[in-house]
Amino acid sequence: MKWALGTWELTCTGVFFGWLLLYKYLVVRRRRRGGLEDKPESIGPPRGTSGWPLIGETIEFIAAGYTSRPVTFMEKRKSLYGKVFKTHILGRPIIVSTDPDVNKVVLQNQGNVFIPCYPKSVIELLGESSILQMNGGLQKRIHAIVGGFLRSPQFKDRITKDIQKSVKLTLSSWLDRENLRQPLYLQDETKKITFEILVRLLMSVEPGEDMEFLKKEFMEVIKGLICLPVKLPGFRMYKSLQAKERMQKMVRKIVDDRKTAMEKNEAKISGLPNDVIDVLLRDTGESDGTQQRLPLDFISGNIIEMMIPGEDSVPMIMTLAVKYLSDNPKALACLVDENDKLKKRKDESCEEYAWTDYVSLQFTQGVISETLRMANIINAIWRKALEDVEVNGYLIPKGWCVLASLTSVHMDEENYQNPDEFDPWRWEKSGVSVKSNKFAPFGGGQRLCPGLELSRLEISIFLHHLVTTCTWVAEEDQIVYFPTVKTRRKLPIIVTPR
Repeated sequence: MKWALGTWELTCTGVFFGWLLLYKYLVVRRRRRGGLEDKPESIGPPRGTSGWPLIGETIEFIAAGYTSRPVTFMEKRKSLYGKVFKTHILGRPIIVSTDPDVNKVVLQNQGNVFIPCYPKSVIELLGESSILQMNGGLQKRIHAIVGGFLRSPQFKDRITKDIQKSVKLTLSSWLDRENLRQPLYLQDETKKITFEILVRLLMSVEPGEDMEFLKKEFMEVIKGLICLPVKLPGFRMYKSLQAKERMQKMVRKIVDDRKTAMEKNEAKISGLPNDVIDVLLRDTGESDGTQQRLPLDFISGNIIEMMIPGEDSVPMIMTLAVKYLSDNPKALACLVDENDKLKKRKDESCEEYAWTDYVSLQFTQGVISETLRMANIINAIWRKALEDVEVNGYLIPKGWCVLASLTSVHMDEENYQNPDEFDPWRWEKSGVSVKSNKFAPFGGGQRLCPGLELSRLEISIFLHHLVTTCTWVAEEDQIVYFPTVKTRRKLPIIVTPR
Protein backbone atom coordinates (compact mmCIF):
# COMPACT_ATOMS: atom_id res chain seq x y z
CA MET A 1 0.00 0.00 0.00
CA LYS A 2 2.79 2.39 0.93
CA TRP A 3 4.51 1.53 -2.31
CA ALA A 4 1.30 2.23 -4.29
CA LEU A 5 0.85 5.65 -2.59
CA GLY A 6 4.49 6.50 -3.26
CA THR A 7 4.08 5.59 -6.92
CA TRP A 8 0.93 7.74 -7.12
CA GLU A 9 2.73 10.76 -5.56
CA LEU A 10 5.65 10.38 -7.97
CA THR A 11 3.27 10.13 -10.90
CA CYS A 12 1.38 13.31 -9.87
CA THR A 13 4.66 15.18 -9.33
CA GLY A 14 5.90 14.10 -12.76
CA VAL A 15 2.67 15.19 -14.45
CA PHE A 16 2.81 18.58 -12.66
CA PHE A 17 6.37 19.34 -13.74
CA GLY A 18 5.58 18.05 -17.22
CA TRP A 19 2.73 20.52 -17.61
CA LEU A 20 4.99 23.28 -16.16
CA LEU A 21 7.70 22.58 -18.75
CA LEU A 22 5.14 22.42 -21.54
CA TYR A 23 3.62 25.77 -20.46
CA LYS A 24 7.03 27.41 -20.36
CA TYR A 25 7.86 25.99 -23.81
CA LEU A 26 4.61 27.29 -25.31
CA VAL A 27 5.05 30.77 -23.75
CA VAL A 28 8.64 31.08 -24.97
CA ARG A 29 7.65 29.83 -28.44
CA ARG A 30 4.79 32.34 -28.65
CA ARG A 31 7.08 35.20 -27.58
CA ARG A 32 9.63 34.23 -30.22
CA ARG A 33 6.95 34.06 -32.91
CA GLY A 34 5.75 37.51 -31.89
CA GLY A 35 9.28 38.92 -31.76
CA LEU A 36 9.05 39.53 -28.02
CA GLU A 37 12.07 37.52 -26.85
CA ASP A 38 14.27 40.63 -26.45
CA LYS A 39 11.64 42.87 -24.80
CA PRO A 40 11.98 43.46 -21.06
CA GLU A 41 9.21 42.50 -18.70
CA SER A 42 6.83 45.29 -17.68
CA ILE A 43 7.94 47.31 -14.65
CA GLY A 44 6.14 47.14 -11.35
CA PRO A 45 6.03 49.08 -8.08
CA PRO A 46 9.23 49.20 -6.01
CA ARG A 47 9.93 46.35 -3.63
CA GLY A 48 9.22 46.71 0.07
CA THR A 49 6.90 45.62 2.86
CA SER A 50 3.68 46.93 4.40
CA GLY A 51 4.68 45.92 7.94
CA TRP A 52 2.00 45.26 10.54
CA PRO A 53 -1.73 45.43 9.74
CA LEU A 54 -3.17 48.97 10.04
CA ILE A 55 -0.10 50.58 11.64
CA GLY A 56 2.36 49.38 8.99
CA GLU A 57 5.89 50.49 9.85
CA THR A 58 4.85 53.76 11.52
CA ILE A 59 6.25 52.93 14.96
CA GLU A 60 9.71 52.20 13.61
CA PHE A 61 9.54 55.30 11.38
CA ILE A 62 8.70 57.60 14.32
CA ALA A 63 11.16 55.89 16.68
CA ALA A 64 14.00 56.59 14.22
CA GLY A 65 13.06 60.28 14.32
CA TYR A 66 13.84 60.42 18.03
CA THR A 67 17.38 59.07 17.58
CA SER A 68 20.56 60.90 16.61
CA ARG A 69 20.35 59.24 13.16
CA PRO A 70 16.79 59.48 11.83
CA VAL A 71 17.89 58.15 8.43
CA THR A 72 18.36 54.65 9.92
CA PHE A 73 14.75 53.81 8.92
CA MET A 74 15.53 54.68 5.31
CA GLU A 75 19.02 53.13 5.31
CA LYS A 76 17.78 49.76 6.56
CA ARG A 77 15.17 49.48 3.80
CA LYS A 78 17.47 50.90 1.16
CA SER A 79 19.93 48.09 1.91
CA LEU A 80 17.14 45.52 1.49
CA TYR A 81 15.12 46.89 -1.43
CA GLY A 82 17.16 49.62 -3.13
CA LYS A 83 17.02 53.42 -3.14
CA VAL A 84 13.30 53.47 -3.92
CA PHE A 85 11.02 51.21 -1.87
CA LYS A 86 7.45 50.89 -0.69
CA THR A 87 6.26 50.91 2.91
CA HIS A 88 3.16 51.76 4.95
CA ILE A 89 3.45 54.68 7.39
CA LEU A 90 1.11 57.25 8.96
CA GLY A 91 -1.96 55.36 7.80
CA ARG A 92 -1.24 55.03 4.09
CA PRO A 93 0.88 53.15 1.56
CA ILE A 94 3.94 55.19 0.66
CA ILE A 95 6.70 54.94 -1.92
CA VAL A 96 9.91 56.35 -0.43
CA SER A 97 12.65 57.70 -2.65
CA THR A 98 16.20 58.22 -1.40
CA ASP A 99 17.43 58.63 -4.99
CA PRO A 100 18.29 62.25 -5.92
CA ASP A 101 17.44 61.65 -9.59
CA VAL A 102 13.99 60.26 -8.77
CA ASN A 103 13.39 63.11 -6.30
CA LYS A 104 14.27 65.62 -8.99
CA VAL A 105 11.69 64.16 -11.40
CA VAL A 106 8.99 64.11 -8.72
CA LEU A 107 9.69 67.69 -7.59
CA GLN A 108 9.92 69.10 -11.11
CA ASN A 109 6.55 67.48 -11.79
CA GLN A 110 6.60 67.56 -15.58
CA GLY A 111 3.05 67.17 -16.86
CA ASN A 112 1.50 67.94 -13.45
CA VAL A 113 1.13 64.28 -12.51
CA PHE A 114 2.14 64.85 -8.87
CA ILE A 115 0.16 67.01 -6.44
CA PRO A 116 0.90 67.92 -2.80
CA CYS A 117 0.01 65.23 -0.30
CA TYR A 118 -0.20 66.21 3.38
CA PRO A 119 -1.53 64.59 6.57
CA LYS A 120 -5.26 65.10 7.11
CA SER A 121 -4.68 67.46 10.05
CA VAL A 122 -2.77 69.87 7.78
CA ILE A 123 -5.54 69.81 5.16
CA GLU A 124 -8.23 70.38 7.80
CA LEU A 125 -6.37 73.29 9.36
CA LEU A 126 -5.27 75.09 6.21
CA GLY A 127 -8.23 74.31 3.98
CA GLU A 128 -8.53 73.05 0.41
CA SER A 129 -7.66 76.48 -1.07
CA SER A 130 -4.38 76.69 0.86
CA ILE A 131 -1.29 77.72 -1.08
CA LEU A 132 0.32 74.48 0.14
CA GLN A 133 -2.51 72.48 -1.46
CA MET A 134 -2.83 74.66 -4.55
CA ASN A 135 -1.83 73.24 -7.92
CA GLY A 136 -1.70 74.33 -11.55
CA GLY A 137 -1.90 77.86 -12.95
CA LEU A 138 -2.91 79.65 -9.75
CA GLN A 139 -0.02 78.12 -7.81
CA LYS A 140 2.44 79.19 -10.52
CA ARG A 141 0.96 82.69 -10.51
CA ILE A 142 1.29 83.17 -6.72
CA HIS A 143 4.76 81.61 -6.69
CA ALA A 144 5.95 83.89 -9.50
CA ILE A 145 4.69 87.21 -8.13
CA VAL A 146 5.80 86.59 -4.54
CA GLY A 147 9.16 85.18 -5.67
CA GLY A 148 9.75 88.14 -7.97
CA PHE A 149 9.11 90.56 -5.10
CA LEU A 150 11.46 88.72 -2.71
CA ARG A 151 14.26 88.55 -5.30
CA SER A 152 14.15 92.20 -6.32
CA PRO A 153 17.32 94.19 -5.42
CA GLN A 154 15.22 97.06 -4.03
CA PHE A 155 13.47 94.73 -1.61
CA LYS A 156 16.75 93.10 -0.56
CA ASP A 157 18.28 96.51 0.18
CA ARG A 158 15.31 97.47 2.35
CA ILE A 159 14.94 94.14 4.17
CA THR A 160 18.68 94.06 4.91
CA LYS A 161 18.28 97.20 7.03
CA ASP A 162 15.23 95.77 8.81
CA ILE A 163 17.01 92.49 9.61
CA GLN A 164 20.13 94.32 10.85
CA LYS A 165 18.01 96.50 13.12
CA SER A 166 16.16 93.54 14.61
CA VAL A 167 19.34 91.48 15.12
CA LYS A 168 21.25 94.36 16.73
CA LEU A 169 18.37 95.13 19.12
CA THR A 170 18.16 91.51 20.16
CA LEU A 171 21.91 91.16 20.74
CA SER A 172 21.91 94.41 22.75
CA SER A 173 19.13 93.06 24.97
CA TRP A 174 21.22 89.94 25.60
CA LEU A 175 24.28 91.94 26.62
CA ASP A 176 22.38 94.52 28.72
CA ARG A 177 20.96 91.97 31.14
CA GLU A 178 21.91 92.26 34.79
CA ASN A 179 22.93 88.62 35.11
CA LEU A 180 25.03 87.63 32.13
CA ARG A 181 25.71 84.23 33.69
CA GLN A 182 22.08 83.26 33.25
CA PRO A 183 21.67 81.20 30.06
CA LEU A 184 19.53 82.28 27.14
CA TYR A 185 17.46 79.74 25.21
CA LEU A 186 18.65 80.36 21.68
CA GLN A 187 15.85 78.46 19.97
CA ASP A 188 13.29 80.85 21.51
CA GLU A 189 15.41 83.97 21.01
CA THR A 190 15.95 83.41 17.29
CA LYS A 191 12.20 82.91 16.80
CA LYS A 192 11.60 86.37 18.27
CA ILE A 193 13.90 87.88 15.64
CA THR A 194 12.50 86.02 12.66
CA PHE A 195 8.81 86.30 13.58
CA GLU A 196 8.92 90.11 13.63
CA ILE A 197 10.76 90.21 10.31
CA LEU A 198 8.31 87.74 8.77
CA VAL A 199 5.20 89.64 9.87
CA ARG A 200 6.69 92.94 8.67
CA LEU A 201 7.50 91.33 5.33
CA LEU A 202 4.00 89.89 4.88
CA MET A 203 1.80 92.70 6.20
CA SER A 204 3.93 95.57 7.59
CA VAL A 205 2.84 95.08 11.22
CA GLU A 206 5.29 96.72 13.61
CA PRO A 207 6.19 95.53 17.15
CA GLY A 208 3.37 96.22 19.59
CA GLU A 209 -0.01 94.84 20.65
CA ASP A 210 -0.96 93.61 17.17
CA MET A 211 2.37 91.82 16.80
CA GLU A 212 1.98 90.12 20.19
CA PHE A 213 -1.60 89.09 19.35
CA LEU A 214 -0.50 87.54 16.06
CA LYS A 215 2.42 85.75 17.73
CA LYS A 216 0.18 84.28 20.47
CA GLU A 217 -2.53 83.08 18.07
CA PHE A 218 -0.06 81.77 15.52
CA MET A 219 1.60 79.57 18.15
CA GLU A 220 -1.84 78.04 18.78
CA VAL A 221 -2.42 77.51 15.06
CA ILE A 222 0.77 75.56 14.36
CA LYS A 223 0.20 73.22 17.31
CA GLY A 224 -2.59 71.68 15.25
CA LEU A 225 -0.52 70.81 12.19
CA ILE A 226 0.26 67.31 13.49
CA CYS A 227 -2.69 66.12 15.61
CA LEU A 228 -5.90 64.10 15.48
CA PRO A 229 -8.16 65.87 12.92
CA VAL A 230 -11.15 66.05 15.32
CA LYS A 231 -13.00 69.37 15.16
CA LEU A 232 -14.80 69.13 18.49
CA PRO A 233 -14.39 71.39 21.58
CA GLY A 234 -11.52 70.27 23.78
CA PHE A 235 -9.49 68.74 20.93
CA ARG A 236 -6.27 70.30 19.65
CA MET A 237 -7.65 70.72 16.12
CA TYR A 238 -10.64 72.73 17.39
CA LYS A 239 -8.40 75.08 19.41
CA SER A 240 -6.12 75.65 16.42
CA LEU A 241 -9.04 76.36 14.08
CA GLN A 242 -10.41 78.90 16.57
CA ALA A 243 -7.01 80.61 16.76
CA LYS A 244 -6.80 80.72 12.97
CA GLU A 245 -10.24 82.33 12.78
CA ARG A 246 -9.16 85.05 15.25
CA MET A 247 -5.99 85.67 13.25
CA GLN A 248 -7.91 85.78 10.00
CA LYS A 249 -10.22 88.53 11.30
CA MET A 250 -7.22 90.76 12.03
CA VAL A 251 -5.46 89.99 8.76
CA ARG A 252 -8.69 90.49 6.76
CA LYS A 253 -9.10 93.95 8.34
CA ILE A 254 -5.53 94.84 7.31
CA VAL A 255 -6.25 93.62 3.76
CA ASP A 256 -9.56 95.56 3.60
CA ASP A 257 -7.95 98.77 4.85
CA ARG A 258 -5.10 98.41 2.39
CA LYS A 259 -7.53 97.76 -0.47
CA THR A 260 -9.54 100.87 0.40
CA ALA A 261 -6.39 103.00 0.57
CA MET A 262 -5.21 101.66 -2.80
CA GLU A 263 -8.55 102.48 -4.45
CA LYS A 264 -8.41 106.06 -3.13
CA ASN A 265 -4.85 106.55 -4.38
CA GLU A 266 -4.91 104.29 -7.45
CA ALA A 267 -3.32 106.91 -9.69
CA LYS A 268 -0.43 107.38 -7.23
CA ILE A 269 0.49 103.70 -6.86
CA SER A 270 4.01 103.19 -8.13
CA GLY A 271 7.33 101.77 -7.08
CA LEU A 272 8.07 98.69 -5.03
CA PRO A 273 5.22 97.18 -2.97
CA ASN A 274 5.65 97.50 0.79
CA ASP A 275 4.84 93.89 1.58
CA VAL A 276 3.26 90.70 0.28
CA ILE A 277 -0.27 92.02 0.85
CA ASP A 278 0.54 94.87 -1.56
CA VAL A 279 1.95 92.36 -4.07
CA LEU A 280 -1.19 90.22 -4.02
CA LEU A 281 -3.58 93.20 -4.13
CA ARG A 282 -1.77 94.76 -7.09
CA ASP A 283 -1.80 91.58 -9.17
CA THR A 284 -4.33 91.77 -12.00
CA GLY A 285 -4.14 88.19 -13.25
CA GLU A 286 -2.35 89.07 -16.48
CA SER A 287 0.40 86.51 -15.83
CA ASP A 288 -1.98 83.55 -16.17
CA GLY A 289 -4.40 85.20 -18.60
CA THR A 290 -7.38 85.19 -16.21
CA GLN A 291 -7.50 88.99 -15.86
CA GLN A 292 -9.00 88.39 -12.42
CA ARG A 293 -7.83 89.87 -9.15
CA LEU A 294 -7.37 87.59 -6.18
CA PRO A 295 -10.33 87.40 -3.72
CA LEU A 296 -9.70 89.19 -0.42
CA ASP A 297 -10.54 86.08 1.64
CA PHE A 298 -8.02 84.12 -0.41
CA ILE A 299 -5.33 86.76 0.26
CA SER A 300 -5.94 86.94 4.02
CA GLY A 301 -6.06 83.15 4.40
CA ASN A 302 -2.86 82.57 2.49
CA ILE A 303 -0.97 85.35 4.27
CA ILE A 304 -1.39 83.28 7.44
CA GLU A 305 -0.30 80.11 5.69
CA MET A 306 2.82 81.79 4.27
CA MET A 307 3.90 82.28 7.87
CA ILE A 308 4.12 78.53 8.49
CA PRO A 309 7.16 77.55 6.36
CA GLY A 310 8.95 80.81 7.19
CA GLU A 311 8.41 80.83 10.94
CA ASP A 312 10.25 77.68 11.96
CA SER A 313 12.93 76.99 9.37
CA VAL A 314 15.11 80.12 9.60
CA PRO A 315 15.35 80.33 13.43
CA MET A 316 16.17 76.62 13.64
CA ILE A 317 19.01 76.94 11.13
CA MET A 318 20.34 79.89 13.15
CA THR A 319 20.16 77.79 16.33
CA LEU A 320 21.70 74.67 14.81
CA ALA A 321 24.50 76.64 13.15
CA VAL A 322 25.47 77.97 16.58
CA LYS A 323 25.34 74.45 18.02
CA TYR A 324 27.54 72.97 15.28
CA LEU A 325 30.00 75.86 15.55
CA SER A 326 30.13 75.44 19.34
CA ASP A 327 31.11 71.80 18.83
CA ASN A 328 33.72 72.68 16.18
CA PRO A 329 36.15 75.40 17.41
CA LYS A 330 38.17 75.30 14.17
CA ALA A 331 35.12 76.14 12.06
CA LEU A 332 34.08 78.84 14.52
CA ALA A 333 37.55 80.45 14.34
CA CYS A 334 37.36 80.58 10.52
CA LEU A 335 33.89 82.09 10.66
CA VAL A 336 34.98 84.76 13.15
CA ASP A 337 38.05 85.62 11.08
CA GLU A 338 36.06 86.05 7.86
CA ASN A 339 33.40 88.22 9.51
CA ASP A 340 35.93 90.30 11.45
CA LYS A 341 37.58 91.21 8.13
CA LEU A 342 34.25 92.37 6.68
CA LYS A 343 33.49 94.42 9.79
CA LYS A 344 36.94 96.04 9.68
CA ARG A 345 36.45 97.00 6.00
CA LYS A 346 33.08 98.54 6.77
CA ASP A 347 34.38 100.43 9.81
CA GLU A 348 37.33 101.85 7.84
CA SER A 349 35.24 102.89 4.84
CA CYS A 350 32.30 104.14 6.97
CA GLU A 351 29.99 102.42 4.51
CA GLU A 352 26.72 100.75 5.39
CA TYR A 353 26.33 97.02 4.97
CA ALA A 354 24.63 95.84 1.76
CA TRP A 355 22.97 92.47 1.21
CA THR A 356 25.73 91.61 -1.26
CA ASP A 357 28.31 91.95 1.55
CA TYR A 358 26.69 89.21 3.58
CA VAL A 359 26.02 86.70 0.81
CA SER A 360 29.59 87.10 -0.53
CA LEU A 361 31.05 85.65 2.69
CA GLN A 362 32.16 82.31 1.27
CA PHE A 363 32.89 80.40 4.48
CA THR A 364 29.76 81.77 6.16
CA GLN A 365 27.69 80.46 3.26
CA GLY A 366 29.47 77.12 3.65
CA VAL A 367 28.46 77.01 7.32
CA ILE A 368 24.84 77.69 6.35
CA SER A 369 24.87 75.06 3.59
CA GLU A 370 26.43 72.47 5.88
CA THR A 371 23.85 73.17 8.59
CA LEU A 372 21.06 72.80 6.03
CA ARG A 373 22.57 69.54 4.80
CA MET A 374 22.97 67.94 8.22
CA ALA A 375 19.71 69.07 9.83
CA ASN A 376 17.39 69.93 7.01
CA ILE A 377 14.18 71.41 8.45
CA ILE A 378 12.19 70.08 5.48
CA ASN A 379 13.36 66.48 5.83
CA ALA A 380 11.00 65.15 3.14
CA ILE A 381 8.44 66.31 0.60
CA TRP A 382 5.15 64.49 0.06
CA ARG A 383 3.46 64.13 -3.32
CA LYS A 384 0.59 62.01 -4.69
CA ALA A 385 0.47 60.51 -8.19
CA LEU A 386 -2.64 61.41 -10.21
CA GLU A 387 -1.99 58.53 -12.61
CA ASP A 388 0.32 55.55 -13.07
CA VAL A 389 3.73 57.01 -13.80
CA GLU A 390 7.17 55.54 -14.50
CA VAL A 391 10.11 57.32 -12.90
CA ASN A 392 13.64 56.08 -13.64
CA GLY A 393 12.52 52.48 -14.03
CA TYR A 394 10.05 52.45 -11.11
CA LEU A 395 6.25 52.35 -11.39
CA ILE A 396 4.40 54.69 -9.05
CA PRO A 397 0.74 53.59 -9.07
CA LYS A 398 -2.11 56.09 -9.30
CA GLY A 399 -3.21 57.39 -5.90
CA TRP A 400 0.00 56.40 -4.09
CA CYS A 401 1.94 58.98 -2.11
CA VAL A 402 5.63 59.51 -2.81
CA LEU A 403 7.90 60.62 0.00
CA ALA A 404 10.98 62.29 -1.49
CA SER A 405 13.46 61.96 1.37
CA LEU A 406 15.82 64.95 1.22
CA THR A 407 17.64 64.07 4.44
CA SER A 408 18.55 60.59 3.16
CA VAL A 409 20.17 62.13 0.09
CA HIS A 410 22.05 64.68 2.22
CA MET A 411 23.35 62.00 4.59
CA ASP A 412 24.30 59.41 1.95
CA GLU A 413 28.04 58.72 1.82
CA GLU A 414 27.72 58.16 -1.94
CA ASN A 415 26.87 61.86 -2.21
CA TYR A 416 28.96 63.36 0.62
CA GLN A 417 32.18 62.06 2.13
CA ASN A 418 31.88 61.50 5.90
CA PRO A 419 28.28 62.78 5.91
CA ASP A 420 27.97 62.71 9.73
CA GLU A 421 30.77 65.27 10.13
CA PHE A 422 30.13 69.02 10.18
CA ASP A 423 32.50 70.14 7.44
CA PRO A 424 31.84 73.65 6.01
CA TRP A 425 35.02 73.35 3.91
CA ARG A 426 33.41 70.65 1.74
CA TRP A 427 31.51 73.40 -0.12
CA GLU A 428 34.80 74.84 -1.36
CA LYS A 429 35.76 71.59 -3.10
CA SER A 430 35.10 70.88 -6.76
CA GLY A 431 32.10 68.69 -7.46
CA VAL A 432 30.17 69.89 -4.39
CA SER A 433 27.56 72.49 -5.27
CA VAL A 434 24.45 74.02 -3.74
CA LYS A 435 22.88 73.79 -7.23
CA SER A 436 23.23 70.01 -7.42
CA ASN A 437 20.12 67.81 -7.20
CA LYS A 438 21.93 66.10 -4.30
CA PHE A 439 21.31 69.24 -2.23
CA ALA A 440 17.68 70.30 -1.92
CA PRO A 441 16.99 71.91 1.48
CA PHE A 442 14.42 74.29 -0.04
CA GLY A 443 12.59 71.73 -2.18
CA GLY A 444 12.67 72.02 -5.95
CA GLY A 445 10.81 72.42 -9.20
CA GLN A 446 7.68 74.56 -9.37
CA ARG A 447 7.49 74.72 -5.57
CA LEU A 448 11.08 75.70 -4.85
CA CYS A 449 10.85 77.95 -1.80
CA PRO A 450 10.59 81.55 -3.12
CA GLY A 451 12.22 82.86 0.06
CA LEU A 452 15.44 80.82 -0.12
CA GLU A 453 17.68 83.82 -0.87
CA LEU A 454 16.01 85.84 1.89
CA SER A 455 16.55 82.96 4.32
CA ARG A 456 20.28 82.84 3.58
CA LEU A 457 20.52 86.61 3.94
CA GLU A 458 18.76 86.56 7.31
CA ILE A 459 20.98 83.78 8.69
CA SER A 460 24.13 85.49 7.34
CA ILE A 461 23.28 88.78 9.06
CA PHE A 462 22.56 87.01 12.34
CA LEU A 463 25.83 85.05 12.30
CA HIS A 464 27.88 88.12 11.30
CA HIS A 465 26.68 90.33 14.15
CA LEU A 466 26.70 87.48 16.67
CA VAL A 467 30.36 86.53 16.13
CA THR A 468 31.62 90.12 15.78
CA THR A 469 29.97 91.41 18.97
CA CYS A 470 29.61 88.37 21.25
CA THR A 471 31.24 85.23 22.52
CA TRP A 472 29.23 82.35 23.93
CA VAL A 473 29.37 78.99 25.63
CA ALA A 474 26.67 76.49 24.68
CA GLU A 475 25.43 73.90 27.12
CA GLU A 476 25.10 70.26 26.14
CA ASP A 477 22.02 69.62 24.02
CA GLN A 478 20.66 67.08 21.54
CA ILE A 479 18.87 67.44 18.22
CA VAL A 480 15.41 65.88 17.87
CA TYR A 481 14.20 65.14 14.35
CA PHE A 482 10.49 64.33 14.82
CA PRO A 483 7.93 65.67 14.07
CA THR A 484 10.21 68.56 13.08
CA VAL A 485 13.88 69.32 13.73
CA LYS A 486 14.53 71.04 17.05
CA THR A 487 16.89 70.97 20.02
CA ARG A 488 15.73 69.05 23.08
CA ARG A 489 16.62 71.81 25.58
CA LYS A 490 16.21 74.81 23.21
CA LEU A 491 20.04 75.20 23.23
CA PRO A 492 20.91 77.15 26.40
CA ILE A 493 23.89 79.49 25.86
CA ILE A 494 25.74 81.97 28.06
CA VAL A 495 26.54 85.11 26.06
CA THR A 496 29.17 87.73 26.89
CA PRO A 497 30.43 90.78 24.94
CA ARG A 498 33.66 90.48 22.95
